[in-house]
Amino acid sequence: MIDVGEKDKTQRLARAKAAVKLNKDIIEKIKAKEIPKGDILEIARVAGILAAKKTDSLIPLCHNIELDYVNISFTITPDSVVIESIAKTTAKTGVEMEAIVAVSIAAATIYDMCKMFSKSIKISDIELIEKRGGKSGHFLKNSESADYID
Repeated sequence: MIDVGEKDKTQRLARAKAAVKLNKDIIEKIKAKEIPKGDILEIARVAGILAAKKTDSLIPLCHNIELDYVNISFTITPDSVVIESIAKTTAKTGVEMEAIVAVSIAAATIYDMCKMFSKSIKISDIELIEKRGGKSGHFLKNSESADYID
């Protein structure tokens, strides 16, 4: 782990996203809440939040930070469920890994709950889309490029 002992605590935010590619029959089952294991989006939301809280146990050199807020939201498209997380903290180090772990585990949960219908499910596009706070400033990924904004 790097030494963050001399750094000041600042407010930090990170947003990440992931996509779970599914066939249209599974998408319709999700919309109709017809997945036998339960309400897939609510279960995936809770799994992602729990994972964010355990990030330092999952990523070996990740600092243990106190989270102020974590949320997961979903957008259903004709061929996928797009997952977005937001994580906030007041800490000496960033919250990017917590946001990325949250969408990753939410995506894996959706995969697990839908695998009985297809083995062709694909998890993709896991990425950081925004970071605020800390020495490096504000990062915002857009469709053209990724840039720091200040």
